Amino acid sequence: MAREVPIGTQAQITRTVEHVHTLANISDAMPPVLSTPWMIAWMEAACYFAQQPFCDEGETTVGTRIDVVHRAPCTVGSIVTSRAELESVQGRFHIYKVESVLDSGLKIGCGRVHRAAINVSKFMQKT
Repeated sequence: MAREVPIGTQAQITRTVEHVHTLANISDAMPPVLSTPWMIAWMEAACYFAQQPFCDEGETTVGTRIDVVHRAPCTVGSIVTSRAELESVQGRFHIYKVESVLDSGLKIGCGRVHRAAINVSKFMQKT
């Protein structure tokens, strides 16, 4: 990793919930609400965008641990902002505090995501 990532480094992304992001996309018997895996993906994306500027060429970050709660449903058309803030570094692991919030201010999820920097070509040789 080229540069140390300062504690407090942040990023966020905002997405609009579409049918593809819902449980109903999996089965018509399920409600058309944002699925937990999509919420987590948006949280991880925020972590990625926070840390990527500190990576060397050919490096990126990957998730290694997720501890998240999904507190409230939201439907198609809802606007969700997922935020990440670097809370600590433990060896090669960067630990982000994450949350997803509706544009109304309602927090729909929160937790922690751990990420590690990797060299993409070396990482892909392991597959």
